[in-house]
Amino acid sequence: MGCCGSSERTKREWRPLEDRSCTDLPWFLLFTVFCVGMGSICGFTIVTGGAARLVFGYDSYGNTCGQRNELIEGVRLSGLDHTDRKFVFFLDPCNIDIVQRKIKSVALCVSLCPVEELKTYQDLKKFAMVNGSELCSYELAAHKYPSLPERIDKCPKLPVPPSKPLPVFNRCTPVDVSCYAKFAEAVVTFVGDSSVLHRLIAGVAASKEIIIGLCVLALALSMILMVIIRYISAVLVWILTSLVVLGSLAGTGVLWWLYIDHRLYGNETSPKLPKEAKEEMKAELSADSGQALLVYAVSASVFTIILLLLMLFMRKRVALTIALFHVAGKVFIHLPLLTLQPFVTFLALLLFWIYWILVLLFLGTSGNPEQNEETGLTEFRLTGPLQYLTWYHAVGLVWISEFILACQQMTVAGAVVTYYFTRDKNRLPVTPILSSVLRLVRYHLGTVAKGSFIITLVKIPRLILMYIHNQLKGRENVCARLMLKTCICCLWCLEKCLNYLNQNAYAATAINSTSFCTSARDAFVILVENALRVATINAIGDFVLFLAKILIMTSTAFAGVLLLNYQRDYTEWLLPLIIVCLFSFLVAHCFLSIFEIVVDVLFLCFAIDTKYNDGTPGKEFFMDKALMEFVESSRRLGRAAERGRSRVKEAVSEGAEMKPMAPGTSSA
Repeated sequence: MGCCGSSERTKREWRPLEDRSCTDLPWFLLFTVFCVGMGSICGFTIVTGGAARLVFGYDSYGNTCGQRNELIEGVRLSGLDHTDRKFVFFLDPCNIDIVQRKIKSVALCVSLCPVEELKTYQDLKKFAMVNGSELCSYELAAHKYPSLPERIDKCPKLPVPPSKPLPVFNRCTPVDVSCYAKFAEAVVTFVGDSSVLHRLIAGVAASKEIIIGLCVLALALSMILMVIIRYISAVLVWILTSLVVLGSLAGTGVLWWLYIDHRLYGNETSPKLPKEAKEEMKAELSADSGQALLVYAVSASVFTIILLLLMLFMRKRVALTIALFHVAGKVFIHLPLLTLQPFVTFLALLLFWIYWILVLLFLGTSGNPEQNEETGLTEFRLTGPLQYLTWYHAVGLVWISEFILACQQMTVAGAVVTYYFTRDKNRLPVTPILSSVLRLVRYHLGTVAKGSFIITLVKIPRLILMYIHNQLKGRENVCARLMLKTCICCLWCLEKCLNYLNQNAYAATAINSTSFCTSARDAFVILVENALRVATINAIGDFVLFLAKILIMTSTAFAGVLLLNYQRDYTEWLLPLIIVCLFSFLVAHCFLSIFEIVVDVLFLCFAIDTKYNDGTPGKEFFMDKALMEFVESSRRLGRAAERGRSRVKEAVSEGAEMKPMAPGTSSA
């Protein structure tokens, strides 16, 4: 599959939905090999026992609970038969390393977790003799617990709290989680009093039905808004435009008023000082303040003039934004399955992230056994070349996540392209979304893999720099901190630009079935030819969608305030409302991001349509009625402007013909 340098025709003939062929096949094979490598890492952790150690648990001597173990050289008490000991018990479960986020206590394999509190060593002995579950170190005899001097270090810390095993992961966990308060307070740094934390958690527990109901409300509002936004888009856009213009004019006027007021009356207010010092200070303060206000006022004036000129030249393109929003609303009516795309994408990402986290945990319990020099406990670590498996796994997180998101973009683009370039909407496929998914799977997975890999190449350096910045926080100098932040910001901007270009490249691939580089080049040419339209749609459209997200979040929060009104303690409102606001904004972002993709794809189709068709027989437009009205309106304005220019030219030429001759040339 050729890339940008392939011998393509210089002028691309856009052939929507025709001549479908496989694209970027080498990248599909590369991505397949990479995914096989990801699966091999999971297989490695299972074969080497890492998965079993995570699920069944292991003690501080390297023995896996619930099975017969092999002797580990140099590790005492290893190689024990724990077939009957299926649960992991910690001698001091509250000894938590907050930095490393793990329990530092000695762990043992036991046959039963203590369900009642054990207050004395005699209770430990009785529990072991009755239940056959020894809670002290393996070398200590149960009947000698009360008298052994080693019991202080090798038996659990008294009193032993009642515990129960975790589902799936067989760890004895205290029923009363109060011993984890230190860890919780360290995670929730804004909580200084544990009672506040308990009240917040109690508020969430008491309001769980309301929280679920409000989350469903946010879902419903998002789905409704995607359909009705086409009816309110015109009002929103023009209100937004008016507010921006009025705000800039008002701000500029206030700055000039402050400057004039300072010049006229600023010298009257000054501290009581000797006359010479007073005059000197007055002159310095007046000069500095006046110069600063003048700079602010001039800058604001320049900004306002540029803004007004932009609004003047782009007013027609604002109408295009409104028309695209109107058509996007129609797309969701004709393609209702588009509303399920956020659910499908979220489910795919969730399943992959769960798998990724499980394999990462498996890797944490894989490798060779090593004794920790500080604690003397046995830990499993990857050494040598195997330690790079974690880095490979981390790259897989970014690339496959971006691949899933890119599949969503390609699916939506394919469905919208089908809708746009089908003249008779009654002849649309029964399920355009499923047809788009099938085309993606059959022809274009390589293109999606290549586009997502490009994003990965930019995202990974940015994440590494962010990690370095966090690790060096408070230790680096100002220059290094500034350079790091600048690099992070530049990479973020580059990632956003590439994301936008990728999205349009996927749309071009959905139309022409061309490779990623060819599609990206063709889409870039179209976007450059319509640069002002692109700027208008992105600026105004994105802000309108942001306002829509805020509208959904505030509406859900307002409903939450009304429903939580019965709880008079405001601290019990805090966490439920934060959860509801975050979830509602996330839901609104997911749904309206689909709407944004639809608008961007519609614009690309519109730009292609107007470039290669003019409405004459044989070159009929594919566009919707709303976009057709915009084109006709633009043509009428263009013809009127052309007539005005021709009249001016005629007047100028007539004036030149009637110009009198110079006096020296008149005949005698």
